Amino acid sequence: MTAVTASMVKELRDRTGLAMMECKKALTEAGGDIELAIDNLRKSGQAKAAKKAGNIAADGAITIAQEGNKAILLEVNCQTDFVAKDENFAGFSAKVAAAALAANETDAAKIAELKLEDGATVEEARIALVQKIGENIQVRRAKIVEGENLAVYKHGLKIGVVVSYTGDAATGKGIAMHVAAFNPVAVTAEQVSAELIAKEKEIAEAKAIESGKPANIVEKMVTGSVEKYLNEVVLERQMYVIDNDKKVADVLKATGTAVAQFVRFEVGEGIEKKAEMSFAEEVAAAQAAAQ
Repeated sequence: MTAVTASMVKELRDRTGLAMMECKKALTEAGGDIELAIDNLRKSGQAKAAKKAGNIAADGAITIAQEGNKAILLEVNCQTDFVAKDENFAGFSAKVAAAALAANETDAAKIAELKLEDGATVEEARIALVQKIGENIQVRRAKIVEGENLAVYKHGLKIGVVVSYTGDAATGKGIAMHVAAFNPVAVTAEQVSAELIAKEKEIAEAKAIESGKPANIVEKMVTGSVEKYLNEVVLERQMYVIDNDKKVADVLKATGTAVAQFVRFEVGEGIEKKAEMSFAEEVAAAQAAAQ
């Protein structure tokens, strides 16, 4: 059995990024064998990641990588805002985004199999990060946007937008900011899905009928409600975020700009979150987990 020295602990820490005490413990259990300690840490990391997988990861960050006329939006989730701001989490997200863009891959399961520059797969890097940070981390979704011109905008860590457009660059950037702020569902009214319009009609009709108005009035009320809805969710019909006196359509026309496509990601969209626990409930849960 080899004695564990400070230099051995430092080497293991440099190679794994784990805490000094965890490295010392791993070396002691491995009899001073660094390679065995690394293997054991990888195994314990997989077990730790499996345990954390049941935790809801609804926080995180949106990362955008761009190469020429192609860009990718990537959402990576964690459990807390604190970890979302961690440099290790940010570094992992950036590497995954670059690898996915290079491979032209957006399927999360296939992204997990991609190799990073250091030779590890995305999944292996994810497991190592879970072990280091102590939270459930998941690569949730990705979308690639291609176009003649791309405008990219990030609002903090939580919202990312890529706009494919032709025309004026400043307007393209402004539209990306607008999409981040107003969250439209389509560029034009014709692009709004029939499902969304049908849902809005159903809601409007129920309200109109409840009012007790005649059928012809009900029909007009429904039509008006749907038009109001479209004015709220269609990009071209919205009032421009940079100049509230103008509609987006007017700004596009005046600058000779056309929007081909936009993609907007916001962290946690569609993830069902548990109701927040009180302090007493958190303490009880922590005690139960420790037993």
